[in-house]
Amino acid sequence: MSTVISVRLELDKIDKTKIVVGEKGKYLNITVAERRETDQYGNTHTVYIQQSKEEREAKADKVYMGSGKAFEFESQIKNLVPDSEDDDLPW
Repeated sequence: MSTVISVRLELDKIDKTKIVVGEKGKYLNITVAERRETDQYGNTHTVYIQQSKEEREAKADKVYMGSGKAFEFESQIKNLVPDSEDDDLPW
């Protein structure tokens, strides 16, 4: 079984000072956490901007960016071996 989390972010909430410039582009470190309870819209996860060690130690408020839903599905692997021995295949 596989799980996919579909997330919706509020881009206006991005703190520009949290954008990290790397060799290949600009990045925003976020955290996706499972909610204790599903909200009224069926969201199972919450997304916020990742805090620094200092922010966590100071118990600074998290900047929430959005929420998401987890979807579980079974992967379907097709059987590549014929079911019976008496088919019309030459091998």
